[in-house]
Amino acid sequence: MMNGVVRDEGVIQNRECESGLDPTEVYEDGRPKRTGTVWTVTAHIVTVVVGFGVLSLPWGMAELGWVAGVATLLLFAIITFYTSSLLAEGYKSPLTAKRNYTYMLAVKTTLGGKMYMVCGLVQYAIMIGSIIGFTLTASISMEAIQKSNCYHKSGHNASSCTHFSHKPYMIGMGILEILLSQIPKIDHVWWLSILATLTSFGYSFMGIGLALATIILGHGKRTSVTGIEVGRSPGITPAQKIWRMFRALGNIALAYSYSLVLIEIQNTMKSSETEIKEMKRANMAGVLITTALYLSCACFGYAAFGNNAPGNMLTGFGFYEPFWLIDLANIFIVLHLLGAYQVLAQPIFSVVESHARRRWPESKFVTEEYPVVVGIGINNGNGNGNGNGNGNSMMSINLFRLSWRSLFVGFVTLVAMAFPYFNELLGLLGAISYWPLTVYFPVKMYIAQNKITPTTTTTTPSSSISWFGLQILNFVCVGSTPFVTNPLGYPSGGTYSQEYHALP
Repeated sequence: MMNGVVRDEGVIQNRECESGLDPTEVYEDGRPKRTGTVWTVTAHIVTVVVGFGVLSLPWGMAELGWVAGVATLLLFAIITFYTSSLLAEGYKSPLTAKRNYTYMLAVKTTLGGKMYMVCGLVQYAIMIGSIIGFTLTASISMEAIQKSNCYHKSGHNASSCTHFSHKPYMIGMGILEILLSQIPKIDHVWWLSILATLTSFGYSFMGIGLALATIILGHGKRTSVTGIEVGRSPGITPAQKIWRMFRALGNIALAYSYSLVLIEIQNTMKSSETEIKEMKRANMAGVLITTALYLSCACFGYAAFGNNAPGNMLTGFGFYEPFWLIDLANIFIVLHLLGAYQVLAQPIFSVVESHARRRWPESKFVTEEYPVVVGIGINNGNGNGNGNGNGNSMMSINLFRLSWRSLFVGFVTLVAMAFPYFNELLGLLGAISYWPLTVYFPVKMYIAQNKITPTTTTTTPSSSISWFGLQILNFVCVGSTPFVTNPLGYPSGGTYSQEYHALP
């Protein structure tokens, strides 16, 4: 296999796509041609956004109440769409029209090296943290299937059904992700994103349907305008009420966070004169879809469970029957998280492997690709594409990619086994990630690229208004950062007891 090498922004790239693409199927910069559309990009966005956070929204509504809960969901949707549209503008440098292939590169090009380092630390820490959360949640869903079957056979109050462990399922999740992680690039997992998007809709609608059925049957629990009430809810003090509200805000913030991989997702879109406009359309479609889903899940779930909503609507056993539907919903959760794991992991894999190729360009262990025929594929008629012209599907194996990605997945799995919490982890990630990646960097880059200043000139009469408006947005959103600084070992009202012990 020929390995021509080109340099782009100091990063050595294989001229031939790592999965066996024909060398003619590349752009002038030596990178594989992007084939994504508005629909595939929207699927990537929904895959990342509609994650495990959707299942905690009824709990968040219970903490905030009807007014603040709905208002918070809508506010975060508007902010996320607006700042994501600003970030989409940063994909291409305005003066040179050169592409920024990653979030970090966009920050480096626009804001300089110091901000580049800060962005990198925040972005990859949050991506790894989210992947740990995916591993944890998928294993909890697998355990929930085992519990659901046990409760169906032994009764809803059977104590023998409370002693299962989800750690063996984490190991199984890790083994499966090691295999999926050998897919070389993010734009090669489009089919996994489509599957994950469909399954996310599946389990979300199942949860909504079960909640709606509970309401129609007249079994809905008490709700209130302000959520859980001090004095009426057992063990809730004013201080605990405030902390729980902050945690709920962090959960909702995390539920909308996808800016950390937005540039990488945008880089899969087919090159055209209108690609930035198409990316904004994909942003709008993704945010509208998820907001409609979130509102339905949060409102119906809260109406069904009331102020005692569990931390996870499907694994916290707010529902026991029909058990087969609970099982199917949790299977869908696992399938969705398998795809979301890859969407977030692929950019991490890419940056490490690009650095390795730059550091050891002559090492066969790092750069050599070994083509493998994996079975019957689709022949496009001209011998090009993901095939060898004879209908056989081609892929390639790289020893460095195989070893490093396997070690990464193993590390993530071990760390996940040390976090037996759900909502606390959600809130912590939401607090850390939402403001810097979703608001601060997109706003700062937009101001720098468009030369928006706090002073008004004859050529830019609205510049000062725009500058002050963006700064106000930045200042308001920075408040989300300390929302969930509560440690993981929160003494009471924690979600661990809700998910594993409290039976309605």
